[in-house]
Amino acid sequence: MKLRQEGEQLSKRVFGVDIGGTTVKLGLFDEEGTLRASWEIPTRTEDNGSNILPDIAAAVRAKMKEEQLGDQDVVGVGLGAPGPFGDDGTIYNAVNLGWGEFNVQQEMERLVGLKVRVGNDANVAALGEYWKGAGVGASEMLMVTLGTGVGGGIIHDGQIYNGSRGAGGEIGHIHLRDDEPEVCGCGCHGCFEQYASATGAVRVAKRMLEAEPEEPCVLRGRDFVCKDIFDAAKEGDPFAKKIAARYGEYLGKGLAISAAVLNPSMIVIGGGVSKAGLMLIELLLPAFDRYSFPGSRNVSFGLAKLGNDAGIYGAARMLLS
Repeated sequence: MKLRQEGEQLSKRVFGVDIGGTTVKLGLFDEEGTLRASWEIPTRTEDNGSNILPDIAAAVRAKMKEEQLGDQDVVGVGLGAPGPFGDDGTIYNAVNLGWGEFNVQQEMERLVGLKVRVGNDANVAALGEYWKGAGVGASEMLMVTLGTGVGGGIIHDGQIYNGSRGAGGEIGHIHLRDDEPEVCGCGCHGCFEQYASATGAVRVAKRMLEAEPEEPCVLRGRDFVCKDIFDAAKEGDPFAKKIAARYGEYLGKGLAISAAVLNPSMIVIGGGVSKAGLMLIELLLPAFDRYSFPGSRNVSFGLAKLGNDAGIYGAARMLLS
């Protein structure tokens, strides 16, 4: 498969793969971290996800052929997936993919014939932001992803911290309230993500609107999503601003608890809610300062920069560390 002229030099390449529930994103990088190509393939979750890894292996091999790369030209394949991983590459459960417990790293190496490293998708995205995004220069970093849920990724001494069974960084399930009647997806009540996720923000807003029916608000009487709350607050709606402040209270408190345990030098905020921009940091800071342990307050906050590419960057970085 090697078609270049003899003596021609090429920086080695590395593949980064981010497995989502709908699509698999793939990236081809050089060793300096420059993204040379990116593309997507469908995530075929039928038959308990048995096609996912073979599809990825085929996509990697096809790109190698297209780029005239031999095995000696490729450092390996990094892969992030939604589930907890052990240090040996075993995933313990990935419900959205149909996977049970098996060694993803060994199976992928068998299929693709290259060195493989694997990790939880949130942790891998955090590594991407640490390497080439908002976390560049941070000594210890926490990334919080605010989307449908709340995810977290911990970077310690330049490496992902997984915990004993891959559940390190699950800050979305910090307990914030004792009086929560609804059940979190984890089976508990009062978790951080029940208030600080995009769906949590809508839950908070609806409860406040119901509790104060006399207060006028542009959100009242219609369906709305998280973005609408922050847009209304930015446009000056008084009650929307009150809702946004309550959301910031929950976010700041959850991050203060996280900081007391992790003592990061930087917290990077990503996910769909982060599109609210710097307003989000302004909203969380009062509660963060109020609830945080004094020795954990010297934290820089930043908004994620790599967007949906964070996962492929972090996946590639696992092979280059």
